[in-house]
Amino acid sequence: MVELAPRNSQASSLIGVQPIAIGAVVLVLVLFGIGSIALWRAFTGNVPETDRMVAARQLQARTAQVSEALVEKTKGMEVTQQESIDQLQEVQDQLQTMRKQFALQAADAKRLSDQVAALTEQVEGLRQSLASAQANEPAAEPAPRKRSKATRSAKSPARSSSSGELSGSTAAGSGRS
Repeated sequence: MVELAPRNSQASSLIGVQPIAIGAVVLVLVLFGIGSIALWRAFTGNVPETDRMVAARQLQARTAQVSEALVEKTKGMEVTQQESIDQLQEVQDQLQTMRKQFALQAADAKRLSDQVAALTEQVEGLRQSLASAQANEPAAEPAPRKRSKATRSAKSPARSSSSGELSGSTAAGSGRS
């Protein structure tokens, strides 16, 4: 069987008396510590709780200031971003307008190029018809008549000199065409 009685009964009786004394000493020390802390706070005027409250209020004030600054900066960024978007939209509109104008100019250039090509063909056709007409003209055109000297001398000398100049200029003019 198992023994229920302690082996050292004398040692357990000594331990039973000492815990009461130790408890009393600990209680006196705790009361002395609380009293000294209370006296220290009362005479120094420095209360850690109020310092903590002041620090917490300062931290809250700084946080509020930082938050307000962030809100202002965010609003400023929103305004700047909206201005940038508006400017980008204007640039896109201008680009689209320029593309339309370029397309219109390209279409005009194409139309004008086609017209120039058509006119070139017409001019070439006229040149060919003129060349063929000139080729047929010399054979069909009679040779110019020559006047005899007797007909020329019958005219008066004053008239003949003026008519000679005239006929010479007419001959020169007809030779050019």
